[in-house]
Amino acid sequence: MSQDTWVIFDEIAGADGHRIGVACINSEKTLNALNIPIIARLLPQLRAWALDDGIAAVFLHAAGEKAFCAGGDVKSICVAVRANGVEDSTAFDLFSQEYRLDFLIHDYPKPLIVWGTGYVMGGGIGLLCGASHRIVTETSRLAMPEITIGLYPDVGGSWFLARLGKIGLFLGMTGAMINAADALATGFATQAVAAGKRHEVLTALAALSWGSPESRHDQVSALLDGFALTDLAAGHIEQAGAELSERLQGEELADLYAALTAPSANPWLDKAARTLKAGSPTSAALIYRQWQNGSRMSLADTFRQELILSVQCARHPDFIEGVRALLVDKDQQPRWHPATLAEVSQAWLDGHYAAPWQGRHPLSDLENWQG
Repeated sequence: MSQDTWVIFDEIAGADGHRIGVACINSEKTLNALNIPIIARLLPQLRAWALDDGIAAVFLHAAGEKAFCAGGDVKSICVAVRANGVEDSTAFDLFSQEYRLDFLIHDYPKPLIVWGTGYVMGGGIGLLCGASHRIVTETSRLAMPEITIGLYPDVGGSWFLARLGKIGLFLGMTGAMINAADALATGFATQAVAAGKRHEVLTALAALSWGSPESRHDQVSALLDGFALTDLAAGHIEQAGAELSERLQGEELADLYAALTAPSANPWLDKAARTLKAGSPTSAALIYRQWQNGSRMSLADTFRQELILSVQCARHPDFIEGVRALLVDKDQQPRWHPATLAEVSQAWLDGHYAAPWQGRHPLSDLENWQG
């Protein structure tokens, strides 16, 4: 497939002369995984639409029904580092451009609707969570499972998971998958709409008579509320209820880790426990620290810190090892270093926060995307 067709752009003429910008990630065979060519097409086009007064709103979706975006192309980082060593630039190139795209979505000056049907994981969460209108469907399955690959929930996860309190920490440490009801309850989503209504929603958006720019977010919200899907499966978080709350009582990492890895009669909690227990101990410690940091930092500063941390993860053993075991060699037998949480020292963690470049931060101009 030509890289020019990995994202398909369209503009739908509206009834009042305004246009709807439509971007479709078109890599269905890879579950629309976010790679550098896809980001390189999305970023300038979304920026151009943001600055175009003729565009009333933007709609971002993906090909197929199975996944909106099942994550970032971390396999390419692993392959490159194994071939070229830790100085390889693939991690920097991917993460720096991805975070620019994510920040733009958070800072978007007009309605940006993301259609998060099917799997929405990792990098897909980054695209979804910054949008003004975050749609899930009855098929949506959301997760940030970076604990399984020796990474941590990046793409702004340090910021938005911190704002969910202990539930955010649980989702980050365990990689637990949530459904549409959970997404609404936590704020990952703003609306739930039936999966089969995608084109009807687009048609309705085009038919709107747009008011002032200040009123357009409310117009889109009202329109989407008219499509609201209320017959949803019960949320896992609500069903876990008191047991989940009890497991999250601890304040220190060691206490939380022990509680969250304990077996449970609740299948969802038990799977979360097993995932954390099998995951990278370094990742568990980084996730806890990032959850603490995220509550004290601005969004832009969070992305700047995440770029340092993500590039450093590609220079430390667990990220490359985790991706190798899960996605490259697929032996499902990662060998973590350090092997236990007790062996993860503060000095080891501190090394992940050392800038791997000299001088000015590459995202120092992140807020100036209009320039």
